Amino acid sequence: MAEAPWLTIIGLGEDGLNGLSDASREALAQAALVMGAARHLALLPDLPCEVVEWPVPFADGIALLLAQRGRRVVMLASGDPFWFGAGSSVARHLARQEWRALPAPSSFSQVAAALGWPLEQVTCLGLHAAPLSRLRPHLAQGARVLVLVRDGAAVGEVAGYLTGLGFGTSTLHVMEALGGPRERLRSMQAGDYSFSDVCHPVAVALEVAGAGRALPVVAGRADGFFDHDGQITKQAVRALSLAALAPVPGELLWDIGLGSGSVSIEWLLAHPRLEAIGFEADPVRAARALRNAASLGVDRLRVVEARAPAGLEGQPLPDAVFIGGGLSDGLLRDLWRILPQGVRVVANAVTLDSEALLAQWHAQAGGTLTRLELSEATPLGRKRGWRAAYPIVQWRVVR
Repeated sequence: MAEAPWLTIIGLGEDGLNGLSDASREALAQAALVMGAARHLALLPDLPCEVVEWPVPFADGIALLLAQRGRRVVMLASGDPFWFGAGSSVARHLARQEWRALPAPSSFSQVAAALGWPLEQVTCLGLHAAPLSRLRPHLAQGARVLVLVRDGAAVGEVAGYLTGLGFGTSTLHVMEALGGPRERLRSMQAGDYSFSDVCHPVAVALEVAGAGRALPVVAGRADGFFDHDGQITKQAVRALSLAALAPVPGELLWDIGLGSGSVSIEWLLAHPRLEAIGFEADPVRAARALRNAASLGVDRLRVVEARAPAGLEGQPLPDAVFIGGGLSDGLLRDLWRILPQGVRVVANAVTLDSEALLAQWHAQAGGTLTRLELSEATPLGRKRGWRAAYPIVQWRVVR
């Protein structure tokens, strides 16, 4: 028979011992040591074993826990430890046979049950230590979002954030200590928010409403969503570039000549498991791209302040590369040296020199060479005429 795991991670609800399963009760009874936050320990009666309060910050407690190998240890966590919980932070340090988890209903499940919301149709976010801007992609008329926040003050910050974006008529359902004797549910519009006595643990359920501008869900978002100095891949060309890059969940993009960051940001918005590294030599543009990414809810954009190809060395190898600036024969040669086979490369050219370069590389390496010509209707005297933009030559190829 396999040896029992030395660590049991127990999900604890606000009703303390009353809500625990028989297996969780048995684990507590057999434990030589129980570790948990002060709030969790206070939910349980006096325990006969050694009790250690989990330190703040949370990461400081992991080494303390790992030092207990060989003893029967219980770690207390909130609700479901593996849904925006502490379970994964600990489990990544252990072999699978060293631990087991006994979850309780998650905060999201309890909120949905309290409001009668179908959980599968609701966006769930944990923003204890994450920026509120991660809400941005989900703010659209009629959307429902469940948010876990660090404390009562953070609820006011959520209300202010929504109001500042034009969603002040959104309803906030503020829920404290769900499932326990301190449970409380109150509702108020974001623009009128005035609660000053909200206590931890707290969850907020949002019913989004208002005249705020929602982010479209497909690539080619309006240029106005991005702060820029003119160095931006324009909306229509960006949409075609993202289609050529063809992001797949879990992939990494290199964005060379980052500019405003619009291509990387739209790549990241396509799926939460996508990653991107932008290369930008101009520190002002690099900082602007990071601000754009944060304001649109994808603060995971990484920026390397260096000119390619020098900045490429030592970086994680990508699945796709976009060249929006700095195109040269030397850059392409270095990319062909660095990149493994199978990487998708998309390069846009606007000058005759860069167009000739792409034509040369297309002849050597294959791929698809496309000329994009766009025109807009503009006033022409009393009538209208077509104003042509500079044509773009786009090369897409698989290394």
